[in-house]
Amino acid sequence: MDELVTLVSKKTGLPKEQAKMAVMVVVDFIKAKLPPAMAAQVDGLLNGTGADVFGAVGDVLADGKIDASDAATLLGDLFGGGKKK
Repeated sequence: MDELVTLVSKKTGLPKEQAKMAVMVVVDFIKAKLPPAMAAQVDGLLNGTGADVFGAVGDVLADGKIDASDAATLLGDLFGGGKKK
């Protein structure tokens, strides 16, 4: 996330603390719009620990298998067709 904060600070002229607050607002907004399985990956991507997003998301249904059902569930969640919790 530091890389993104630095970029925002340089491009906008904001002090680093303000840039960090702005980045956090945007990140939190994006995570709130994503299905939980994908939202959990945002922090990993920003911290450099989530390079393999597809492998990390993998078993969306937590049934011990990575198959088309996981992909269908993820796509359904993305487009508003997921199960209501």
